[in-house]
Amino acid sequence: MTKNKDKQMKFLDKAKIHIKAGDGGNGSASFRREKYIEFGGPNGGDGGRGGDVVFRAVPNVNTLIDYRYKTHFAAGRGENGMGKMRTGASGDTLVLLVPTGTVILSENEEIEYADLNVDGMEYLAARGGNGGPNKPRPAPGERWSAGRGTNRCPATETDCGYRIGWIS
Repeated sequence: MTKNKDKQMKFLDKAKIHIKAGDGGNGSASFRREKYIEFGGPNGGDGGRGGDVVFRAVPNVNTLIDYRYKTHFAAGRGENGMGKMRTGASGDTLVLLVPTGTVILSENEEIEYADLNVDGMEYLAARGGNGGPNKPRPAPGERWSAGRGTNRCPATETDCGYRIGWIS
């Protein structure tokens, strides 16, 4: 055999998928106004964090058939902030179950991101975006107007996708 054939991995099953972590929620610009409260102030809430995308190796899955036909996966988006200093809820984490022994590679199969060879092993593939703040906080004794809420931070997205292969 030649050297090139020895270096190639022999996959039992392959799948190419695209994943996207959840975006963070927008911050809320709100101003407290009540009849007998002399000094109101900004009371908007921060946006919630976006959900992460995680690969988890499990012993009871033995094929990548779930990723053969559905190839695009996205985690939950964080909710927007609300008035009365209420922070938006965080997005749901997306857990992709793969067989033990799965190798996660780049699209061109040159970079190996993870080798999930132990039951319960996890790999964080994409981190969710941060929620947008309502506004910078005023210093004690300082009065600010409500202004506008800040936009969220976008989450990471894999443009090229992942190749996941199962080695028996």
